[in-house]
Amino acid sequence: MLSLWLVLSLSTIRFTDVAETAGLEFRHFSGNPEKKYLLEVDGGGIAWIDYDRDGWPDLYLVNGGRWQELLAGKRTVSNALFRNNRDGTFSDVTARARVGGNHWGMGAAVADYDNDGWPDLYVCNYGPNALFRNNGDGTFTDVASESGTGDSRWGSSAAFADYDGDGRLDLYLTNYVKFDHLRPPAPSCGYRGIQVACGPQGLTPDGDVLYRNNGDGTFTDVTSGAGVAVRPAFGLGVLWFDSDNDGDPDLYVANDSMGNFLFLNHGDGTFQEVGLLSSVAYDEDGKEQAGMGVAAGDYDRDGHFDLYVTNFSDDYNTLYRNLGNGFFRDVTYAADLGTATWPFLAWGTGFADFDNDEWEDLFVSNGHIYPQVDDYETGSTYLERNQFFLNLGNGKFQEIKGAFRGGGERPRSSRGSAFADYDNDGDLDIGINNLDRAPSLLRNDGPQSARHWLILALEGVRSNRSAIGARVTMETGTGRQMREVSGGSSYQASNDLRVHFGLASAGPVRLLMVRWPSGEVQRFQDVGADRHYRLREGGELQPFIIDRRD
Repeated sequence: MLSLWLVLSLSTIRFTDVAETAGLEFRHFSGNPEKKYLLEVDGGGIAWIDYDRDGWPDLYLVNGGRWQELLAGKRTVSNALFRNNRDGTFSDVTARARVGGNHWGMGAAVADYDNDGWPDLYVCNYGPNALFRNNGDGTFTDVASESGTGDSRWGSSAAFADYDGDGRLDLYLTNYVKFDHLRPPAPSCGYRGIQVACGPQGLTPDGDVLYRNNGDGTFTDVTSGAGVAVRPAFGLGVLWFDSDNDGDPDLYVANDSMGNFLFLNHGDGTFQEVGLLSSVAYDEDGKEQAGMGVAAGDYDRDGHFDLYVTNFSDDYNTLYRNLGNGFFRDVTYAADLGTATWPFLAWGTGFADFDNDEWEDLFVSNGHIYPQVDDYETGSTYLERNQFFLNLGNGKFQEIKGAFRGGGERPRSSRGSAFADYDNDGDLDIGINNLDRAPSLLRNDGPQSARHWLILALEGVRSNRSAIGARVTMETGTGRQMREVSGGSSYQASNDLRVHFGLASAGPVRLLMVRWPSGEVQRFQDVGADRHYRLREGGELQPFIIDRRD
């Protein structure tokens, strides 16, 4: 028999696309409409960043470029930073903030890498990457060159974490393929008998990079010494998470058309690649997939973080359940997630409790890379709808096809997606960057009015200032939930750094526990619901009043 909460979610969960009315005047550009080259189909990063520290998440959208301008060595399109006006609308502050970027953009990651209290922004490009240091006055300065992080190859995604426990955030960058736009491969490869853009197979994969933070504004490439230079791969998505509950961050890399990597952190500055041994490199039949987006979450609330990886069409997105003994199991079909994702080409994704019922749901953004599929009966379309999967609380998910409204249901070729409670009403909303189109801002208008929630902003002291890697565990009368602060995930994306919990009908939280990256553990009892809190490492839990005035 379905619970009252589940019946409510099944009947009324909904997201409304309010991007236009919110003032997100932006259009993504990515080459020519026919998409002759691989570079033209992969970009579309997105990040939530409270760059002015007012408690209202601001939105950063990464742009690509025009092919002819790339050949001419110029770029007239721009990335965009939208300031949250606290009233449901945004203002474009890109020019003043100086974050438009000079190169064909891909992904973005957010973290306070220099521990000065202001979140910074790393942008992956085809061409030199950018590290925008937040100056604390509404402006940024690109310090990629002097910091040593301006890799000039084809960067896809990046993520921050303090892998060596020194209180400073390090950075992992995935590079995709070796590509020369002046001498690109001819668009003569086949897909179901259709002539399409070539790659990645047939092209040369490039190596990823692990940068160690030196604490003086510079980084050092420690890829080889740290043991993460196993072999070049078609790296697309990346995520740091504590897979084995030992207190230090491990690293997962989603590779296109190759086995995925899981680098186990030894705690001494080195890693061991255990993707195959842990059963997260391939699908349940031992076949490689086309890994793109990646997310971690404790969807079954057993105290271990599970993995979800998005893949190409004619295949399923993969749910790996963490068994807690160093191994994972592909439980995609057991969770009713296999058949529903098979027709779609998937990118951004994430676990989050969108309906505040205490169970993390799944969102997936979809869109094909070959416009030519519309001219043939392939069973696929270039523009695709996105997907929402409700967690039923019994190890299974159910797709809610009517979840998107107000234009959110329209098919697009979506790429990066990221989550934040941008309107501070207690439920999580979704930002999406759409290839060659305007973005989507899916405001959560679901059945949360009778459900409780809690949002927590963390600030490290001995730990990194952004508290990335902090684990938050919450206990109510119905069990435990667990989250980690992440400095990059999904696909080319970063979520809001605040931690969100849905509490359903639970009253005060019995126990709220924070395990900081430094190893310090803090516990708080009888914490009130429906509030925003701030916690500085070692300090007291403080209610935070959201200022709705400008």
